[in-house]
Amino acid sequence: MRQNDTVTSLPIIDLARPDNEVVDAVAEAAREFGFFQVINHGIEAALIAEMWSQTRAFFAQSTEVKRSLLRTKENSRGYYDRELTKRKRDLKQVFDLGHVPYPDLPADDPTNFHRVDGINQWPTDLPGFQPTMLAWLDACETLSMRLVGVFSLALGEPREVLQRHFARAEHTSAMRLNHYPLGDVLSEAEAADETPLGDMALHHHSDAGALTVLMQDDVGGLQVEHAGEWIDVEPIAGALVINTGDMMQVWSNDRFVAALHRVAPRVSRERYSIPYFFNPSYDCDYAPLPGSIAPGDEAHYRSINWGDFRQGRADGDFADYGTEIQISQFRLGELA
Repeated sequence: MRQNDTVTSLPIIDLARPDNEVVDAVAEAAREFGFFQVINHGIEAALIAEMWSQTRAFFAQSTEVKRSLLRTKENSRGYYDRELTKRKRDLKQVFDLGHVPYPDLPADDPTNFHRVDGINQWPTDLPGFQPTMLAWLDACETLSMRLVGVFSLALGEPREVLQRHFARAEHTSAMRLNHYPLGDVLSEAEAADETPLGDMALHHHSDAGALTVLMQDDVGGLQVEHAGEWIDVEPIAGALVINTGDMMQVWSNDRFVAALHRVAPRVSRERYSIPYFFNPSYDCDYAPLPGSIAPGDEAHYRSINWGDFRQGRADGDFADYGTEIQISQFRLGELA
């Protein structure tokens, strides 16, 4: 929505509309914003309600219980309360989960396609937690596969050109439970040994993968950068927020933007959100699609391996291991 030529809100796309209208709407939103919201997305309201219930129950547990499921550099799944973005500590707690063969397999099992990320950890005192999270992973996978096919059509390619990188047994998609408290969850002694908090609950960044499906609560705080301004992503009951990632910007040869976004600190109410990151197999090498290169233009990026890129981004998030990897490091020629 525009008011006196100023954008005040993001597009809302009804996925129940005819396919060609959905493709056109997604293409326009991805070009201008890299963000949009979807309604009639097919995920049951009952599952959404249970996700909120289980998420709040998890973070309501004691710090000791949550830290018994602590994420490590070797296993990126589990609880963490000192994550970095842009080499600044965020004001948040997270719990990360991924698609794994059911039931979970040991990290050294050769049939575990996701051993690079480790294995899921589950709380023992929340019996409804695991089945709810697995149901959410499945629901988001179905929606994301549809959406990545829409993006492929929007770039002038058949659906399967992008969908083929997301085979069920191989894709590396993951989800996260976010809790944004009103104050630092670390004690003064713990905080003294960590990177200092920045001025944002979540600092500005773009997502590394293909696309993200986000469910946010009604508190607000999510903002997306557009034309040099920060736009609030208004919470809409029942809607899901979709944003394009770095990988989609590369595939589209910069036609679609992986927009910067952030979360401003909350001062009166704690905030919760649940992003699902749709990522391909680790052996996926991605570069601008032929149909995305306009006549007279050329590819803007050299080929990037997803496994290497994901590892570089994960290292920068977990701790201050150096400069955070960006797609700009893979730009070609005069564009670099």
